[in-house]
Amino acid sequence: MKFTETELAGAFLIELEPSEDERGFFARTFCRKEFEERGLVTDFVQSSISFNKKKGTLRGMHFQAPPHDEVKLARCTRGSVYDVIVDLRPASPTFKHWTALELSADNRWSLYIPKGFAHGFLTFEDNSELLYMISEPYHPESARGVRWDDPAFGIAWPFEPAIISNIDKSYPEFLATSFR
Repeated sequence: MKFTETELAGAFLIELEPSEDERGFFARTFCRKEFEERGLVTDFVQSSISFNKKKGTLRGMHFQAPPHDEVKLARCTRGSVYDVIVDLRPASPTFKHWTALELSADNRWSLYIPKGFAHGFLTFEDNSELLYMISEPYHPESARGVRWDDPAFGIAWPFEPAIISNIDKSYPEFLATSFR
């Protein structure tokens, strides 16, 4: 695997290094040793799938507050998405900055999302699916979010979303959000 740190400290793009032959290829998508060598979390206790029927579906921007804050390893297994993370760590030099990657079934990239980040995505295709490995079980009382269109972040989405849940629409703007 090839690890490339994004402009947001602690967040990594992970690319496969396939071993190919006439059958196709084989590649690791996770290796505890390689993650540990970079100081990354390796204890994932939950795996989840997000299936999205329609192009233009926006999910986000989600996170879990302490003490149940979580690390995520996200990978698009079907279709393609514009995957966005926002650094919500007040002590970070990239606090309130965001970055985005196109994750797709074709490029097979993963995004390592550290604790203290909000995460969301916009689907580029019908029937897009993301697979998550998550370091913490879901705790509804710790579930939080920030607005996908919050001017505090200025996320440049590639197009206007067609579908957004009422929950995601109702998140408060950043200044009014409680992170504890």
